[in-house]
Amino acid sequence: MVSEYTQSDQFRGGRIHLCDLAGLEIRDCEVNGLKIVDCYGSDVYLGGDFERLVVNDVDVTAYVEAELDRRHPARAVARNAVSPEDYRAAWDAIEALWRTTLDQARLLPEAELHEQVDGEWSFVQTQRHLLFAGDAWLGNAVLEEESPYHPLGLPAGGTPPDAAAKLGLTLEATPTLDEVLAPRLARMAVMRRVVDGLTAAELDRVCGRKPADLYPDREYVVRRCLKVVLKEEAEHHRYAVRDLAVLEAGV
Repeated sequence: MVSEYTQSDQFRGGRIHLCDLAGLEIRDCEVNGLKIVDCYGSDVYLGGDFERLVVNDVDVTAYVEAELDRRHPARAVARNAVSPEDYRAAWDAIEALWRTTLDQARLLPEAELHEQVDGEWSFVQTQRHLLFAGDAWLGNAVLEEESPYHPLGLPAGGTPPDAAAKLGLTLEATPTLDEVLAPRLARMAVMRRVVDGLTAAELDRVCGRKPADLYPDREYVVRRCLKVVLKEEAEHHRYAVRDLAVLEAGV
């Protein structure tokens, strides 16, 4: 049986020495200052948001970011958006990407769209998460809608079930792709209307709400909230096409 540790700080500042860690998986964890020294093996995979990454004394951060931007140009467009025109251009690119990718996904059997490749979210779960991201950062924070959260939304991994329940989310739901896409595409249409009418003054407006109760108390500005939506869309599109390729290959 695989040992699993959740929401624990028992490893903080620890030292693992001369141990067999083959197959170890670390997911959704704070790894600031993590060091892996004098270890050996093959097929080591790292995935996440690393501000600085050094491999064998070589800082590879800039290389990795540049290569990801080369493969997925929408990342840079979303990340670098500053003016209202930039935000519109970024959303244009994201809409185009998802139109193509949704057409691609529909060619697969529905059951495969619920498969988790290497333990990652399935294609349907990815759509549920992006629905939640739009509901939280756009519907709640920016637009202050009365009921912004759709029950099929899926928050970040590790969100306590009681916190999700307070938002009216049904984590255990198993909707079809079409059932998720109905609210998901509706939320994307709201984003379209917002960016089409965006002004410089609106970008700098301080929101009256935070995205959800589970987020820290701080000042949330419209430009940051919309930037989160853009970046979530771009990054999760990258994950989605990566896993669709595996499903299409039948690996």
